[in-house]
Amino acid sequence: MTESQLNSMGWGEKWPAPAKLNLMLRITGRRQDGYHLLQTVFRFIDLCDLISFDPAVDGAVRLRNPIPGVPESEDLTVRAANLLKQYTGCTEGVWIEIDKNLPMGGGLGGGSSDAATTLLVLNRLWGLGLSLDILMELGLRLGADVPVFVFGRNAWAEGVGEKLTEVSVPDRWVVVIKPDCHVNTRQIFLADGLTRNSKPIRMTDFLAGDARNDCLPIVGELYPPITKAIEALSRFGEAKLTGTGACVFAEFDSEDLARHAFLELSEDWQVYFAKGVDKSPLHAKLGQGTF
Repeated sequence: MTESQLNSMGWGEKWPAPAKLNLMLRITGRRQDGYHLLQTVFRFIDLCDLISFDPAVDGAVRLRNPIPGVPESEDLTVRAANLLKQYTGCTEGVWIEIDKNLPMGGGLGGGSSDAATTLLVLNRLWGLGLSLDILMELGLRLGADVPVFVFGRNAWAEGVGEKLTEVSVPDRWVVVIKPDCHVNTRQIFLADGLTRNSKPIRMTDFLAGDARNDCLPIVGELYPPITKAIEALSRFGEAKLTGTGACVFAEFDSEDLARHAFLELSEDWQVYFAKGVDKSPLHAKLGQGTF
């Protein structure tokens, strides 16, 4: 196959792996296996990693730019590609290259989003024809946040985050601060003081303003830089923690207000400027009828 033919299929293109925000997070219980039951609202923003895929003739799955200190076999994109091969019996190989724009360990879902992009794009490039539902089931094997990135729409989520219902949330511009710390998610969910019995709410309750994050008190206590970031961002809008952090964010009704906050905060913080979107940029690029 010629290079132009490969490019027309999508090989070598840069495919987006977008960030998400948790607009609220309630922990409503805990399963016997230790996983926490929750309610959350996932919102996509147009801040993305970019991933490209090139055929590997030997049938292996490899990274062009492995993360230092992380075994290649543990990278979520490699695991996602190998899971597709195992599930379908596909013998194709691939080189994966990631342009990393999302901060690691920030609660924006970067690794999970990279895995979902790998599942969705290789499903097309390898001609596997798996449905969205099957890809979501495979994604859950890789992590609780992967299914929403496969789903590709803003969503109300329950269970461990895999029971998804598409929702509409108001258009907003977003400013995100990444404090200089890395939150250990396992540490937060094992913390004695974590609220685990929040009363379940409905989407209408969230839209009416019930948007707390049950992880915030523990995270703020254990990671002072996050508390400082919330205080800094609160000068401009309602600052919230996404997931277990470390990133905090605020939504704005206008681009001008968001841009002002971004510029002011950029002097002292690692800050990102983005726009909320209803549909994952990856799904927008893939188009309809792909799965």
